[in-house]
Amino acid sequence: MANRRRTSLKDLAEELGVSIATVSRALRNSHEVGADMKQKVQALAKKLNYRPNPFAQSLRREAPRMIGVVVPNLVTHYYAAVLDGIEETARKAGYSVISANSHEDHVREEAAVDNFVSLHVEGIIACLAQDTVDYSHFVEINDMGIPLVFFARTCLPELFSSVTANGDEAAQRATDHLIDTGSRRVAFIGGPNHLDMVRRRKHGYLESLREHGISIDRTLVVCGKIDYDVAKEATVRLLSRDDRPDAILAFNDIITYAAFDAIKDMGLRIPQDVAIIGFTEGNTSAFVTPRLTAIMDQSFLTGQKACELLLRNIQGDKRIYKEVVPMTLKIRESSDKGRGK
Repeated sequence: MANRRRTSLKDLAEELGVSIATVSRALRNSHEVGADMKQKVQALAKKLNYRPNPFAQSLRREAPRMIGVVVPNLVTHYYAAVLDGIEETARKAGYSVISANSHEDHVREEAAVDNFVSLHVEGIIACLAQDTVDYSHFVEINDMGIPLVFFARTCLPELFSSVTANGDEAAQRATDHLIDTGSRRVAFIGGPNHLDMVRRRKHGYLESLREHGISIDRTLVVCGKIDYDVAKEATVRLLSRDDRPDAILAFNDIITYAAFDAIKDMGLRIPQDVAIIGFTEGNTSAFVTPRLTAIMDQSFLTGQKACELLLRNIQGDKRIYKEVVPMTLKIRESSDKGRGK
């Protein structure tokens, strides 16, 4: 018995089927947890001889003020630049930033949020993983009174402030450009349909087709997993058809470069055979051949604004804000069929 492992908050949480945050608050007799749950947690803690770790508690008391950030894919330029904007704004306000990569996995996302609560962050900034369809972990954050702001991919607009881009308008402008420069069968390759970001961009694409009097061919709209191999296979299928598209609007950088590579691998010319515009970030779009027409986020600004909204919330402003950061269309050689002649 002398070597028995110390009971942790995680042990209690797993036994009761609740979050670590709920257990922590129940043990502190917080008003944010109901009486029944408090009783269950405290009874189990007594049964398992739970004892708080005084060393960890002292560290928390002396820890810097922290903000937690969870993103779907930290290695992409977009999320790295957003994080840069968050860190810059947080640093000026006296906060440190701790980040977590969900790897597009809702289980890791939930674990990251739980860990942030255990670390007593003062607020959280989040972008949804592509497979997140259950938002209960965020509802719990709201119930705890912990400030949270979403960016890019959002949910629960009635509960949380958000910073998004004008993806619908940008997609419409990009599709207009493809049509105005000679394309007629424009395909849209997107991510999961339940993501609000996908819906916005797809809506703009469809609006452009309608305004130009081009009939909508639903078989040219392919929305699936945000994954290079999946997107490349989808592109090959589209371009192998007898009535193949003559242009592609791609949802994000991963899908954009998958489609770009598929076109090249099939021996088709860009833009003469297939024009392409991608929602992508950074300067890499200028260094491929032909240079890629790109719709670009102001990612650093997005991070700044998300952090500013979170700091307002932390300071007591409980209003819900919806910030929209405009995107820019950078026209290069990949989209204009006239240039390729």
